Amino acid sequence: MTFAGQTVETARRSLTARFKSGQIDSAELDARILVGAVLGLDLTGVITAASRRLTSDESTRLEDFTRRRLAGEPVARLLGLKEFWGLPLQLSTETLVPRPDTETVVELALEMMRAAPASDQHLRIADIGTGSGAILLALLSEWPGACGVGTDISAAAVRTARANAVRLGLADRADFVVCDYAAALSDPFDLIVSNPPYICSADIAGLATEVRDHDPHRALDGGADGLDAYRALIPQAARLLASRGVLVVEVGHGQSGYVEGMMTAAGLILDKPAKADLAGIHRAAAGRKVPP
Repeated sequence: MTFAGQTVETARRSLTARFKSGQIDSAELDARILVGAVLGLDLTGVITAASRRLTSDESTRLEDFTRRRLAGEPVARLLGLKEFWGLPLQLSTETLVPRPDTETVVELALEMMRAAPASDQHLRIADIGTGSGAILLALLSEWPGACGVGTDISAAAVRTARANAVRLGLADRADFVVCDYAAALSDPFDLIVSNPPYICSADIAGLATEVRDHDPHRALDGGADGLDAYRALIPQAARLLASRGVLVVEVGHGQSGYVEGMMTAAGLILDKPAKADLAGIHRAAAGRKVPP
């Protein structure tokens, strides 16, 4: 099917119908976004340009987007861009698509640090497994005086995160390093955050196509019970935290109790319960380092 010569409105309606037939839950929104991307318009602009006809080049690009979306490729991968905490972040094949669930980590980190007496003007933050830099850059956008470092085992992910920091005007306060978890870090940090891999290895095959076939497996696979990353990360973080420093991590469904137990075993105290996401799932767990 070609969209050439169709009006914007006709193309949008046709695309919506095809996505619905393809069992895509967000069919209408996806169609609006992809038509807008082809035309260089936001969602309001798509409505305003309803009677304009697509050119041959625009039709070809929209047909390519349609084929790939129907094959399960997420819209964010098609566009190479995803908004997180109001920040537009570019993606690469080595980064997860940032999800709204992960904003729960940012929310809990803000709550935990507001409860501490330290000023945010000199906060030092580490984001372990930073990917696109989403969590670190969101926190730096909230705290103009803070600085931080993001680590990732993937050099490509680190390049993506660094480029996002530059585009957002945060590069002077954000550094990035390639290493396994926190292996290259030594200085004390006031806040350590992470969205580590936490999917059980056996469950990956059953994930949605958008995740299973398009997110990097290294960023998903948490080992047999989904907790391998926490076993490595939490003891490292406990050593790196300054006195009264805070660790906040994203957790999978049903994992918060196990992760909080690991935090307690590493000497951290739990002064706030795990925070639920919009679906009511405990999504972020936190521990605080107390003076000896």
